[in-house]
Amino acid sequence: MLAKKNIREFNLPELKEYFESVGDKKFRAIQTYEWLWKKNARSFDEMSNLSLELRQKLAQEFDLVALRVDASQHSSDGTLKSRFKTHDGHMIEGVLIPTEKRNTACVSSQIGCSLSCKFCATGLMDRKRNLGFDEIYDQVALLNEESNRVYGHNLTNIVYMGMGEPLLNYKNVLRSIERITASDSMNMSPKRITVSTAGVAKMIKQLGDDQVRFNLALSLHAATDEKRNRIMAINETNNIQALIEALNYFYDKTKNDITLEYVLLQGENDSLEDAAELVKVYRKIPTHLVNVIEYNAVAGIDFVKTGEDQTEIFTKYLADHKVNVRVRRSRGKDIDAACGQLANKG
Repeated sequence: MLAKKNIREFNLPELKEYFESVGDKKFRAIQTYEWLWKKNARSFDEMSNLSLELRQKLAQEFDLVALRVDASQHSSDGTLKSRFKTHDGHMIEGVLIPTEKRNTACVSSQIGCSLSCKFCATGLMDRKRNLGFDEIYDQVALLNEESNRVYGHNLTNIVYMGMGEPLLNYKNVLRSIERITASDSMNMSPKRITVSTAGVAKMIKQLGDDQVRFNLALSLHAATDEKRNRIMAINETNNIQALIEALNYFYDKTKNDITLEYVLLQGENDSLEDAAELVKVYRKIPTHLVNVIEYNAVAGIDFVKTGEDQTEIFTKYLADHKVNVRVRRSRGKDIDAACGQLANKG
């Protein structure tokens, strides 16, 4: 018996061809497509303006592979974490982060991660597989439903900063963004989407060649190769100079915003000497912002959060040296939903 095809792999012209081939009207393809991408149907049974006979036929010929919410947690600060279950039984996590001005969805791109960054809970997990473009899309759609249910309005921003390295799932990440930004789907501006990478220089350049319209964030976290090698193994094959060259290439091709992410680890990367090295890197990249991030404790990892006084000294040094810097306060720490904490703990 042949495996059924995932119906969401079909674009609208291909769906029209299918309906014509089975002797049905083309407009049925439009109706089906709306259920898939605007109404976010989780099964063919939900497609109520299609006949029962047609719904049964679609279910016989196609799979509709959709994420399900397996568990939800609400933080005292308003952050919501959802654990999603895939069709093959894996778990991934996404987070809804509300503020006064925006509601941001933080979504995952892989089940687990292969990079093993030493401060990250996801890095303790094995990478099981890449997420499909539709599975990434589903996270956004489900978090958007949650945003409307709890806060009364749509998502305003999306960050690919959850589990996994987005640029190691390149095609599915770009295809998910194409669906999220499409006028026949969520119609979100690509300028409200940021993809975060631990630093895959070759694929950063590929983003430039592909003329993407979304923003990019580099998880730098140390400004010398010696220190970055110690906490991020990827730096051994994608060193800081390679990343500087790749980010300049990306900016020359796209003119999109670039942010540097820098998590402060006590005694590891938070001295004034570290700040001075960060200034040097900042001046070599057309970045518009350095996000200094509070470290969030992870069981089994020995790093400690930098204290408030040292954080202020570090960021003041950056500001005094004309670095556009912002401290990103952690949200959702009490439910393990903050930066670096996603590990399917539920």
